[in-house]
Amino acid sequence: MTTAWLVLALGNSREHAGNDGYDDSPSQHYSWDNTVQNHARVAVGDVIVLWDRKELIGVSVIEAIDTATAEKTLYSCPQCGKADIKQRQRERPAYRCGKCGHLFSVPRQRTRTVTTYRSVHGKRWMNGRGLLSGSELRALCDAPKSQLSMRPARWERLRQALLDVTGQASTVKDIAAATRLAIAGGHRESLVRVRVGQETFRKQLLREQGEICAFTGLTPAAALEAAHLYSYAASGEHHDYGGLLLRRDIHRLFDLGHVAVDTASETLDVASSLHCYPYYAQLHGQPLAVQLRPEHRVWLDAHWLSKRPHG
Repeated sequence: MTTAWLVLALGNSREHAGNDGYDDSPSQHYSWDNTVQNHARVAVGDVIVLWDRKELIGVSVIEAIDTATAEKTLYSCPQCGKADIKQRQRERPAYRCGKCGHLFSVPRQRTRTVTTYRSVHGKRWMNGRGLLSGSELRALCDAPKSQLSMRPARWERLRQALLDVTGQASTVKDIAAATRLAIAGGHRESLVRVRVGQETFRKQLLREQGEICAFTGLTPAAALEAAHLYSYAASGEHHDYGGLLLRRDIHRLFDLGHVAVDTASETLDVASSLHCYPYYAQLHGQPLAVQLRPEHRVWLDAHWLSKRPHG
C-alpha cells in the first residue's frame, strides 16, 4: 500500500515555536529534522501532500531525500522547559508557553546537533490550491485529530478525492504510477544473484521489443539481457513496463550509473569517466533505439535521480 504524508507548509508563517524554522519551497522541496515525529518513516517513492491547515497546497512524489547534519538552536520556556512556546504579535511579554502559561520576553536557548532531511519532489508537482479543504484533508489521515506536522494519510482515498474534483486526471495518474518506485533509502546496489522469473521476464521483453538493445539498436538476442529500470532487490517484483532489453555491457554500465537516460530529450547520458573509451563516448547524446512508454519514463527518471542527484 502506498504511503502518503500530509505535511504542514506555512512558509514564513510556519509555526515552529521551539526552533528557527525550515527552508521550504512547496513545489520543489520540504525540510524537516530528527526532532520531528515520524521523521525517519518518510521514504523515496512516498506521496507528499502539502497543506497550510486551510487547504491543500499541492501533491507530488518524493524523488529523493537529501540528508545532512547541522547545529540547530532550540528554544523553550524558561520556567517549565517545554518547547511549546508561541510568539505574541502585539502583546508583551513577547512569548507565552502553551504548557504552563508562563509569559516571558526571552526564551531559553540551547544548541543540538540534528540530522536534517530535505525532500526533492518537483518533477511531478500538482498544484492543489482550491481543490481540497483542510477538514477534507484531515479526514483522509490515519488519525484525523492529530496535531503532528508530518502525519500519515490514505493515498488511495486521496487519489480518488483528487480525481473527483480535478480535471488533471492524467497528472493524478502519473503521480499514482510514480508511487511504484522501489528505490527506498537511496539503495544503489546492482544485482548479481539469480532472480525468480528472470527468464520469463526476458522472453516477454523480446516479444514486445524485438532483438533491439534499447540504447544502441539491433543486437542478437543472445547478447541481450532483461534490464530492470528499478532496484529489483527492493521489491523482488517484475513490474509491467519496468524493464528494457540492453546489451550485456550496457546493462552493467546502466546498473552502475555510468549510462543513464535524459527522458526530456530521450537521449543517452554517458558519464565523463567513460569518455576516454571512443565507443562509449560516441553514445553520449544519442537518441534511444526504442520508443519510451510513460511507465519507462517514471523508472528512468528515478534511476537518473539516484545516479545523477546533482546533475
